[in-house]
Amino acid sequence: MWFFVVGDLLIFGVYFVSYAYFRGEHHDLFLRSQARLNLDMGAINTLVLLTSSLFVALGVSTARTGTTRNALRLFVIGLLCGAAFPVVKLFEYVPEILGGVTPGVNLFFTFYFVMTGLHLCHVMLGLVILSFVIRSLRRSTTPDVTFVETAATYWHMVDVLWLILFALLYLMR
Repeated sequence: MWFFVVGDLLIFGVYFVSYAYFRGEHHDLFLRSQARLNLDMGAINTLVLLTSSLFVALGVSTARTGTTRNALRLFVIGLLCGAAFPVVKLFEYVPEILGGVTPGVNLFFTFYFVMTGLHLCHVMLGLVILSFVIRSLRRSTTPDVTFVETAATYWHMVDVLWLILFALLYLMR
C-alpha cells in the first residue's frame, strides 16, 4: 500500500508542479477561471472528507483495542461521510458542464477537471476499500488491524490530496 500511496503522491506532485508553473505563465486566465468555481461546494467537500477521515482514524484506534463492533460503526460513518463527496462533486460538475465549462475551455479547466476527476476516482476506490473493511469487521470478532490500518492509510492519502487540491484550485489567488 505504501508503494501505491507514494506513487500516487508523486503523480499528483507532477500535476501540482505543472499547475503552479502554468498558473504563473497565465495568471490572469487562471484567476478569471478560478472565480467561476463554487467555493462553497469545495468547502463542503473539504469538510466531508475531513469528517470522514476523523471517523476512519477513530475506527482504526478502536479496532486496535479489539472492539470490532465500535470500529464497524465508526467505519460505516466514515464511509457515509466519504460517500457524500461524489454527490457534492456531481452537484458541482453538472452546472459547470451545462454552462459550457468543460476541460477544453482553457488550461485552468483542463487542470481542474483532470485533477479533481482523478481525485474523484481515488475517492471511489477508497469507498470500495472502506466497504471491504466494513465487510471484514462484520465477519470477524477480532479485527484484522493490519488491513484496517492499510485501508485507513489510503483513505487519509485521498484526504491529503484533496486538501492540496482545494488550496490550489479554490483558495490560492
